[in-house]
Amino acid sequence: MLINAFNLTHIIMAVLKGLIKIEGTLDDLTFYKGKNGYFIRTKGGISKDRIQNDPAFIRTRENANEFGLAATAGKILRRALSVLFCNSKDNSLPSRLMRIMMLIKNQDAASPRGLRNPAVGLTTPQGKALLQNFDCNQNAILAQVLRADYTVNTTKGEISIPDFIPGTQLVAPPGATHVTLQSAFLNLDFTTEVRDLQLSDPVNLPINLTPDNVILAPAAVTGTGITMMLLQLSFFQEMNGVQYHLNNGAFNTLNIVRVV
Repeated sequence: MLINAFNLTHIIMAVLKGLIKIEGTLDDLTFYKGKNGYFIRTKGGISKDRIQNDPAFIRTRENANEFGLAATAGKILRRALSVLFCNSKDNSLPSRLMRIMMLIKNQDAASPRGLRNPAVGLTTPQGKALLQNFDCNQNAILAQVLRADYTVNTTKGEISIPDFIPGTQLVAPPGATHVTLQSAFLNLDFTTEVRDLQLSDPVNLPINLTPDNVILAPAAVTGTGITMMLLQLSFFQEMNGVQYHLNNGAFNTLNIVRVV
């Protein structure tokens, strides 16, 4: 049972009187803050022991286990890319990545229900396709920011943008004077968590009409995991000869351009 706390002042008038806001448990009532205010709910529901052992809840246990495997896979990927995420992510990244991992685990046709794992799903073409083109910053979608064609060498992890003109082939945020492009080459084993991440040298360019052949070439990676190539665009504003991250990186783009 869920009831808005401000409709229950006649029950616990002394606690909710005026502007007092509380969170916690009192007798059989739990007080908590929700999206639309403060609420009260009564204790109750199904016991943890019953959920864990009752045959009637076998599907619940299976779903919970697969949910946990998807959450773990998302966490493993976020850790592997943490050096890039520091300036190229939004607050919804964990939940959005979790949704993708839940879809990827559905591609695991080898494991029984309750044990389907994104680590297996990512070995399939369908699973890889679900993760490919994932934008780590929902506020800066690569397809909306970069209007230039690029090629990806999936063997070398090299990304090339020929005749790149930042002034016309970028949708840059207001105030940006420079852009830095960098690629990442990752081999990640989602089972053992062994990873090899290599970054290209960054290429910093003024946002003007001068064309440039951009080649982002990280070192080779080793490992038996899933291989990914990522492209990152970071925007800066130059003042007195010094470049500063524009709005603390809120407009930076990071996209998983290939999964092989």
